[in-house]
Amino acid sequence: MVGVSLGHATLAEADHWIQSLTPPPVLACTHLVSEPFPHVAVSLLTAHPFETAPELAAAATAAAAGRHGRAVRFPGVERLTGSLTVSEILQRSSIARVEVLGGGPAAPDVVVDTGDFVRPQFREGELVLVTTPAAGGRLIPFESRNPTPCCADHP
Repeated sequence: MVGVSLGHATLAEADHWIQSLTPPPVLACTHLVSEPFPHVAVSLLTAHPFETAPELAAAATAAAAGRHGRAVRFPGVERLTGSLTVSEILQRSSIARVEVLGGGPAAPDVVVDTGDFVRPQFREGELVLVTTPAAGGRLIPFESRNPTPCCADHP
């Protein structure tokens, strides 16, 4: 596991860089860091070397231990497209749990509309996908590809 800092200002920029890697890493997580300036750092599990920035050593170590991180690449991510049941998500990927925001574990037969964008979080050494209720008794991932900016309706 190595930490890489290219100064990405947003999660979307870091995601785009991760998705451009060939071959793709086995695991890639993003980390919000404040030093030496606020930016998004990346930790990677890959066979290919990258320059490791000293200020990211803690982020990479924590990601390797499964203590924190937002997973962009992880085993099975390419199989999480379209609408899948919670059970299918758990069977097709390294996600260990699917939770409903503020409501606990999601039932195995509930359908999750992935929107082809799934970003689980490491929690207690496991990848956990946080979801939110949607129309028709379905769930959607809490993080969306194109989130509405906070206070978008305010001048």
